Amino acid sequence: MYVKYKTRKVESSRVGKIDFDHLGFGEIFSDHMFRMDYEHGGWLEPEILPFGKIEVLPSLSTLHYGQSVFEGLKAFRARKGGINVFRPDKHAERMWHSSDRLCIPRVDKDIFLTAVDELIRLDQTWVPSKVGTALYIRPFTFATEDYIGVRVSEKYSFFIITGPVGAYYKEGFNPVSLMTSGDFVRAVRGGLGEAKTAANYAASLLPAYEAKKRGFAQVLWLDALEEKYIDEVGTMNMCFVKDNVLITPPLEGTILAGITRDSVLHLARHWGIKVEERRISIDEVLSSIKDGSMTEAFGTGTAAVISPVGKIYHRGETVTLNDNRTGPLAQRLFDEITGIQSGERADPFGWVHRVGI
Repeated sequence: MYVKYKTRKVESSRVGKIDFDHLGFGEIFSDHMFRMDYEHGGWLEPEILPFGKIEVLPSLSTLHYGQSVFEGLKAFRARKGGINVFRPDKHAERMWHSSDRLCIPRVDKDIFLTAVDELIRLDQTWVPSKVGTALYIRPFTFATEDYIGVRVSEKYSFFIITGPVGAYYKEGFNPVSLMTSGDFVRAVRGGLGEAKTAANYAASLLPAYEAKKRGFAQVLWLDALEEKYIDEVGTMNMCFVKDNVLITPPLEGTILAGITRDSVLHLARHWGIKVEERRISIDEVLSSIKDGSMTEAFGTGTAAVISPVGKIYHRGETVTLNDNRTGPLAQRLFDEITGIQSGERADPFGWVHRVGI
């Protein structure tokens, strides 16, 4: 479906002031944003307007009770021309799931997808072309009722903002070091672990801060009940290669159903690699690394795509994988997914949505 939304353009673009050769992540935002408000039981007329401040009252319910959800996806400058968005339909569907868990009204999938297209068309000069860069797209919905009391809001705003980004980790596509979660827990079954919501990530901030002070990139979360089984990393799902089998924790309510995770599993099965979605303990990981049967570990996520893991610290012990080098499957998956995203490789699953410009 194609709908041209009511649009108010900026008087002068800021794109000429951006250094596209030295992009960070999440620091720069494009000229325009999408907004749609919900009240009286329905979504109102959407609009695209200049990126800028929004006015809220101190009594905004989200500020007090955290009723908000978000997504993160990317658009890429195709090597042969045009702009590709990677699996936007899956992101729209996952936002439905998160919204349901937070009692937030769903945004129609066609509105979501058309809004992404319209913003990209309008701000297409913001899509970077350098290898390893992308236009990051952040849709989010939050409660806007001015009321202090624990209840479901009756008003919401849905926004989409975008901005050019480079590598998520300072290491780039090089192995990162992880430490286990120690005394901290993140999620239990029935909680918010499988929803992409602000509260889910707030729980990870202190442990991640402590990990970075000790020289680690992220926290490797263990399950909250037994503190034994791998859940995920704060910004990505986890995969392990043991005896030539790709192993990843199952979706049992405590981890996010990652779009990149799903893509990795599809590709691995397509290539004839055996895949196991099962619980894997930190003890199995450590012992398998030591005896040589586990040869790789890597994270999967929209921000970094594939992030090889070189070292894991757990209870005073550090183990090293593959001499702290990127493994062959991580490299193959990274090359394949980024190749599909840029249009340089075949797209057998129809993952790429091409934006008509």
